[in-house]
Amino acid sequence: MKTVELYTDGACSGNPGPGGYAAILRYGEKERIVSGGEEDTTNNRMELRAAIEGLKVLKEPCTVELYSDSKYLVDGLEKGWAESWRRRGWKKADKTPAKNPELWQELLDLCQTHEVRLHWVKGHADNPYNNRCDEIAVSYYKK
Repeated sequence: MKTVELYTDGACSGNPGPGGYAAILRYGEKERIVSGGEEDTTNNRMELRAAIEGLKVLKEPCTVELYSDSKYLVDGLEKGWAESWRRRGWKKADKTPAKNPELWQELLDLCQTHEVRLHWVKGHADNPYNNRCDEIAVSYYKK
């Protein structure tokens, strides 16, 4: 399997409010940017959307090194929270509804196609690809 680097970020003004997302995919010397936005959304939704849209452009199963500054995204997958919510009918352990079930469902399905390795990175720090994703995502909610 090919190994692809995927850097993602989501941003929102107001939370909820206008938001944007960006994903940068890198394979060898090739790079592709996927981005977009929504008029009324949350930061967490944009974080999930960035990962989903990045994974959706892959044309074959890949090993994906996914870099995100979102603990919600990384912990939701790595700690198995999203899988547990799905098993309980999108309910959390305290029986309250899990947020963003349709996005988590889509992301979990994509993670079955690809071998996704998660890496949390500090936001607004020294990772140039994460910083570029942030700039692109922010530009969407400023439109």
